[in-house]
Amino acid sequence: MAYISLSRRDINVLEKIKDPESDPSSAVQVDPTLPKDPNILDQELYAKISQQEREIILSIQELELQSARHSAKEMAGMGIVGGYRECVARLGRLIQDHPDYASARNNRAQALRRLYGDSMLVTDSPQPLQALLRAVDETERLETAQAALCDLDRAISLLTPKGPHSSLSPQTARTLSMVYTQRATLYLMTSKLMPSKSVSIGVGRREASWTKLDFEENASRDFAMGGKYGNEIAKGLAVATNPTAKLCGQMVQEAMKKEYGPDFAE
Repeated sequence: MAYISLSRRDINVLEKIKDPESDPSSAVQVDPTLPKDPNILDQELYAKISQQEREIILSIQELELQSARHSAKEMAGMGIVGGYRECVARLGRLIQDHPDYASARNNRAQALRRLYGDSMLVTDSPQPLQALLRAVDETERLETAQAALCDLDRAISLLTPKGPHSSLSPQTARTLSMVYTQRATLYLMTSKLMPSKSVSIGVGRREASWTKLDFEENASRDFAMGGKYGNEIAKGLAVATNPTAKLCGQMVQEAMKKEYGPDFAE
Protein backbone atom coordinates (compact mmCIF):
# COMPACT_ATOMS: atom_id res chain seq x y z
CA MET A 1 0.00 0.00 0.00
CA ALA A 2 1.29 3.50 -0.83
CA TYR A 3 2.38 5.60 2.15
CA ILE A 4 0.85 9.09 2.23
CA SER A 5 2.23 11.73 4.57
CA LEU A 6 -0.23 14.49 5.46
CA SER A 7 0.42 17.53 7.60
CA ARG A 8 -1.88 18.46 10.49
CA ARG A 9 -3.25 21.28 8.32
CA ASP A 10 -3.98 18.78 5.51
CA ILE A 11 -5.78 16.50 7.97
CA ASN A 12 -7.83 19.39 9.34
CA VAL A 13 -8.82 20.47 5.83
CA LEU A 14 -9.89 16.92 4.93
CA GLU A 15 -11.87 16.63 8.16
CA LYS A 16 -13.59 19.93 7.40
CA ILE A 17 -14.53 18.74 3.91
CA LYS A 18 -15.72 15.40 5.18
CA ASP A 19 -17.57 16.96 8.11
CA PRO A 20 -18.59 20.60 7.56
CA GLU A 21 -19.48 20.90 11.27
CA SER A 22 -15.94 20.14 12.43
CA ASP A 23 -13.79 22.94 13.84
CA PRO A 24 -10.29 22.03 15.05
CA SER A 25 -10.00 25.39 16.83
CA SER A 26 -12.96 24.68 19.11
CA ALA A 27 -11.60 21.59 20.84
CA VAL A 28 -12.99 21.04 24.33
CA GLN A 29 -10.69 22.11 27.15
CA VAL A 30 -11.05 19.65 30.04
CA ASP A 31 -9.77 20.65 33.46
CA PRO A 32 -10.06 18.01 36.23
CA THR A 33 -9.51 20.66 38.91
CA LEU A 34 -12.83 22.37 38.12
CA PRO A 35 -16.01 21.60 40.12
CA LYS A 36 -17.68 18.45 38.85
CA ASP A 37 -20.89 20.37 38.18
CA PRO A 38 -20.61 24.08 37.28
CA ASN A 39 -23.97 24.81 38.93
CA ILE A 40 -23.31 23.06 42.24
CA LEU A 41 -20.13 24.50 43.70
CA ASP A 42 -20.63 23.19 47.24
CA GLN A 43 -18.78 19.89 47.03
CA GLU A 44 -20.50 18.41 50.08
CA LEU A 45 -23.87 19.14 48.50
CA TYR A 46 -22.68 17.71 45.18
CA ALA A 47 -21.54 14.52 46.90
CA LYS A 48 -24.95 14.15 48.57
CA ILE A 49 -26.89 14.73 45.34
CA SER A 50 -24.69 12.47 43.22
CA GLN A 51 -24.97 9.71 45.82
CA GLN A 52 -28.78 9.89 45.65
CA GLU A 53 -28.51 9.69 41.87
CA ARG A 54 -26.16 6.70 42.04
CA GLU A 55 -28.63 4.83 44.21
CA ILE A 56 -31.34 5.35 41.58
CA ILE A 57 -28.99 4.26 38.80
CA LEU A 58 -28.11 1.12 40.75
CA SER A 59 -31.84 0.35 40.96
CA ILE A 60 -32.12 0.79 37.18
CA GLN A 61 -29.14 -1.48 36.61
CA GLU A 62 -30.75 -4.14 38.77
CA LEU A 63 -33.93 -3.87 36.70
CA GLU A 64 -31.86 -4.28 33.53
CA LEU A 65 -30.23 -7.42 34.93
CA GLN A 66 -33.68 -8.84 35.63
CA SER A 67 -34.98 -7.93 32.18
CA ALA A 68 -32.00 -9.60 30.51
CA ARG A 69 -33.00 -12.90 32.09
CA HIS A 70 -36.71 -12.87 31.27
CA SER A 71 -39.14 -12.45 28.37
CA ALA A 72 -41.37 -9.40 27.91
CA LYS A 73 -44.36 -11.33 29.27
CA GLU A 74 -42.41 -12.39 32.34
CA MET A 75 -41.13 -8.85 32.88
CA ALA A 76 -44.69 -7.54 33.00
CA GLY A 77 -45.50 -9.97 35.78
CA MET A 78 -42.32 -9.12 37.67
CA GLY A 79 -43.08 -5.42 37.83
CA ILE A 80 -40.00 -4.26 35.92
CA VAL A 81 -42.03 -1.57 34.17
CA GLY A 82 -43.35 -0.42 37.55
CA GLY A 83 -39.79 -0.40 38.85
CA TYR A 84 -38.71 1.82 35.99
CA ARG A 85 -41.62 4.17 36.59
CA GLU A 86 -40.60 4.43 40.24
CA CYS A 87 -37.02 5.26 39.23
CA VAL A 88 -38.31 7.97 36.89
CA ALA A 89 -40.38 9.37 39.78
CA ARG A 90 -37.34 9.31 42.09
CA LEU A 91 -35.30 11.18 39.49
CA GLY A 92 -38.17 13.64 39.21
CA ARG A 93 -38.08 14.30 42.95
CA LEU A 94 -34.31 14.79 42.79
CA ILE A 95 -34.73 17.28 39.93
CA GLN A 96 -37.49 19.09 41.81
CA ASP A 97 -35.18 19.50 44.80
CA HIS A 98 -32.15 20.41 42.66
CA PRO A 99 -33.41 21.75 39.30
CA ASP A 100 -29.93 22.79 38.14
CA TYR A 101 -28.44 19.30 38.47
CA ALA A 102 -28.17 18.35 34.79
CA SER A 103 -27.02 14.76 35.22
CA ALA A 104 -30.35 13.73 36.75
CA ARG A 105 -32.17 15.24 33.76
CA ASN A 106 -29.96 13.25 31.40
CA ASN A 107 -30.68 10.03 33.30
CA ARG A 108 -34.42 10.70 33.47
CA ALA A 109 -34.51 11.17 29.69
CA GLN A 110 -32.63 7.90 29.27
CA ALA A 111 -35.07 6.06 31.53
CA LEU A 112 -38.00 7.50 29.57
CA ARG A 113 -36.41 6.29 26.32
CA ARG A 114 -36.13 2.81 27.83
CA LEU A 115 -39.79 2.83 28.78
CA TYR A 116 -41.27 4.44 25.65
CA GLY A 117 -38.66 3.86 22.96
CA ASP A 118 -36.94 6.23 20.55
CA SER A 119 -40.07 6.60 18.40
CA MET A 120 -41.83 8.68 21.06
CA LEU A 121 -41.86 11.82 18.90
CA VAL A 122 -44.20 10.36 16.30
CA THR A 123 -47.81 9.31 16.51
CA ASP A 124 -49.16 5.79 15.87
CA SER A 125 -45.69 4.29 15.65
CA PRO A 126 -45.03 0.64 16.50
CA GLN A 127 -42.95 0.42 19.65
CA PRO A 128 -39.30 -0.51 19.02
CA LEU A 129 -37.98 -3.69 20.57
CA GLN A 130 -36.02 -1.91 23.29
CA ALA A 131 -39.14 -0.19 24.66
CA LEU A 132 -40.53 -1.79 27.82
CA LEU A 133 -44.05 -0.47 27.16
CA ARG A 134 -45.78 -2.13 24.22
CA ALA A 135 -49.00 -0.07 24.15
CA VAL A 136 -49.01 3.61 25.06
CA ASP A 137 -51.89 6.06 25.24
CA GLU A 138 -51.41 8.99 22.84
CA THR A 139 -51.72 11.58 25.61
CA GLU A 140 -49.11 9.77 27.69
CA ARG A 141 -46.77 9.49 24.69
CA LEU A 142 -47.11 13.20 23.96
CA GLU A 143 -46.39 14.19 27.57
CA THR A 144 -43.39 11.86 27.68
CA ALA A 145 -41.93 13.23 24.44
CA GLN A 146 -42.24 16.76 25.78
CA ALA A 147 -40.64 15.79 29.11
CA ALA A 148 -37.69 13.98 27.52
CA LEU A 149 -36.91 16.78 25.09
CA CYS A 150 -37.25 19.44 27.79
CA ASP A 151 -34.88 17.51 30.06
CA LEU A 152 -32.27 17.21 27.31
CA ASP A 153 -32.60 20.86 26.29
CA ARG A 154 -32.31 22.03 29.89
CA ALA A 155 -29.28 19.83 30.58
CA ILE A 156 -27.50 21.27 27.53
CA SER A 157 -28.36 24.80 28.64
CA LEU A 158 -27.07 24.15 32.16
CA LEU A 159 -23.73 22.63 31.16
CA THR A 160 -22.69 24.35 27.92
CA PRO A 161 -19.57 26.47 28.53
CA LYS A 162 -20.09 30.23 28.43
CA GLY A 163 -17.35 30.85 25.85
CA PRO A 164 -15.80 28.88 22.96
CA HIS A 165 -12.53 28.43 24.84
CA SER A 166 -13.93 27.88 28.34
CA SER A 167 -12.79 24.82 30.25
CA LEU A 168 -15.08 22.24 31.84
CA SER A 169 -14.68 19.28 34.14
CA PRO A 170 -14.45 15.68 32.85
CA GLN A 171 -17.81 14.93 34.46
CA THR A 172 -19.46 17.88 32.70
CA ALA A 173 -17.97 16.88 29.34
CA ARG A 174 -19.17 13.30 29.78
CA THR A 175 -22.71 14.37 30.65
CA LEU A 176 -22.86 16.77 27.71
CA SER A 177 -21.68 14.03 25.35
CA MET A 178 -24.46 11.73 26.59
CA VAL A 179 -27.15 14.43 26.43
CA TYR A 180 -26.34 15.41 22.85
CA THR A 181 -26.10 11.76 21.78
CA GLN A 182 -29.48 10.96 23.33
CA ARG A 183 -31.21 13.85 21.58
CA ALA A 184 -29.53 12.94 18.30
CA THR A 185 -30.81 9.38 18.64
CA LEU A 186 -34.38 10.60 19.10
CA TYR A 187 -34.04 12.88 16.08
CA LEU A 188 -32.53 10.13 13.92
CA MET A 189 -35.26 7.62 14.75
CA THR A 190 -37.90 10.23 13.99
CA SER A 191 -36.34 10.96 10.60
CA LYS A 192 -36.38 7.25 9.77
CA LEU A 193 -40.11 7.05 10.49
CA MET A 194 -40.98 10.06 8.33
CA PRO A 195 -42.89 10.73 6.17
CA SER A 196 -45.03 7.63 6.75
CA LYS A 197 -45.56 8.75 10.37
CA SER A 198 -46.42 12.23 11.63
CA VAL A 199 -44.44 14.14 14.25
CA SER A 200 -46.58 15.01 17.25
CA ILE A 201 -44.85 16.70 20.18
CA GLY A 202 -47.16 19.56 21.05
CA VAL A 203 -47.41 23.23 20.24
CA GLY A 204 -44.40 25.37 21.02
CA ARG A 205 -41.68 22.85 20.30
CA ARG A 206 -39.40 23.84 17.41
CA GLU A 207 -39.34 20.23 16.18
CA ALA A 208 -43.10 20.28 15.55
CA SER A 209 -42.58 21.94 12.15
CA TRP A 210 -39.42 20.09 11.11
CA THR A 211 -39.18 18.08 7.91
CA LYS A 212 -37.43 14.75 7.55
CA LEU A 213 -34.30 16.59 6.37
CA ASP A 214 -34.45 18.90 9.39
CA PHE A 215 -34.43 15.91 11.73
CA GLU A 216 -31.53 14.32 9.81
CA GLU A 217 -29.45 17.50 9.89
CA ASN A 218 -30.10 18.16 13.57
CA ALA A 219 -29.36 14.54 14.44
CA SER A 220 -26.03 14.87 12.65
CA ARG A 221 -25.30 18.17 14.41
CA ASP A 222 -26.08 16.71 17.83
CA PHE A 223 -24.01 13.60 17.14
CA ALA A 224 -21.14 15.96 16.21
CA MET A 225 -21.54 17.75 19.53
CA GLY A 226 -21.61 14.43 21.35
CA GLY A 227 -18.37 13.56 19.60
CA LYS A 228 -16.87 16.94 20.45
CA TYR A 229 -17.45 16.27 24.13
CA GLY A 230 -15.88 12.82 24.00
CA ASN A 231 -18.23 10.21 22.50
CA GLU A 232 -16.28 8.65 19.61
CA ILE A 233 -19.28 6.63 18.40
CA ALA A 234 -21.35 9.80 18.16
CA LYS A 235 -18.53 11.48 16.25
CA GLY A 236 -18.63 8.74 13.62
CA LEU A 237 -22.42 8.85 13.42
CA ALA A 238 -22.30 12.61 12.82
CA VAL A 239 -20.71 12.03 9.43
CA ALA A 240 -22.71 8.90 8.65
CA THR A 241 -26.00 10.75 9.18
CA ASN A 242 -25.09 14.02 7.46
CA PRO A 243 -26.20 13.97 3.80
CA THR A 244 -23.84 16.80 2.84
CA ALA A 245 -20.90 15.27 4.68
CA LYS A 246 -21.50 11.87 3.10
CA LEU A 247 -21.51 13.42 -0.36
CA CYS A 248 -18.37 15.47 0.37
CA GLY A 249 -16.65 12.42 1.80
CA GLN A 250 -17.35 10.43 -1.34
CA MET A 251 -16.06 13.28 -3.50
CA VAL A 252 -12.85 13.56 -1.46
CA GLN A 253 -12.29 9.81 -1.62
CA GLU A 254 -12.66 9.81 -5.39
CA ALA A 255 -10.30 12.78 -5.72
CA MET A 256 -7.69 11.09 -3.52
CA LYS A 257 -7.95 7.90 -5.55
CA LYS A 258 -7.23 9.87 -8.71
CA GLU A 259 -4.31 11.68 -7.05
CA TYR A 260 -2.66 8.73 -5.32
CA GLY A 261 -3.99 5.75 -7.26
CA PRO A 262 -6.05 2.69 -6.27
CA ASP A 263 -3.80 1.96 -3.28
CA PHE A 264 -5.37 4.91 -1.43
CA ALA A 265 -8.58 2.95 -0.92
CA GLU A 266 -6.85 -0.05 0.64
